[in-house]
Amino acid sequence: MATSLQLPSDVESMSAREILRFCLDSFPGKVSLACSFQKEESVLLDMLFELEPKARVFAIDTHYLFPETYELWRELERRYDTKVEVFEGPSAEVLAATHGEHLWETKPDLYLAIAKVEPLTRALMDLDCWITGVRRDQAPTRTNAPKLGWDAAHELWKANPLADWSDDDCWSYIRERGLPYNPVHDRGYASIGDTHSTIPGAGREGRWAGTGRTECGLDVEEA
Repeated sequence: MATSLQLPSDVESMSAREILRFCLDSFPGKVSLACSFQKEESVLLDMLFELEPKARVFAIDTHYLFPETYELWRELERRYDTKVEVFEGPSAEVLAATHGEHLWETKPDLYLAIAKVEPLTRALMDLDCWITGVRRDQAPTRTNAPKLGWDAAHELWKANPLADWSDDDCWSYIRERGLPYNPVHDRGYASIGDTHSTIPGAGREGRWAGTGRTECGLDVEEA
């Protein structure tokens, strides 16, 4: 049973690569990386596929991602000879027909529930562990993110191998390895989501700017 996993006593001192190795060994075929095609995933994909060329990766397609995000998606699939598992929200046409135009403005909580949270719930259904690019310095809601811990909200394990990494750590790794990354970062976007709700900014401040939120309901790590 996944719930009976015994974590290493030194889990918080383990490197990102060691965390990934532990997850691959502990949850064979039942662990997947949640990929949002940001700099953190550029790092994690490189590590993950070096350890396991057939590792599982999934992405949530809201149908409102940046064109550059979709281009990077295709490039990464070619680079690692993989197919990202896709979990979609409703199409733009269906969303508008059902809930009206610009639901993310009129009812942002409903938009997030439909376009992101519900697809994530489906993505996690057959997993014992999921891996994310969450870092503690991204937002106050992520300060207490463990490198590996039980995700009570979804009832499975969750790994944040880069929890103690900084922006500089990520960029240094990307440069040293010559990795592809989302060019939207070069335009001042530290965090990249949907085109309609992302503006340039540091950390998570460019996500849902002006709404008082920095999270979309997927990665809140408050303790």
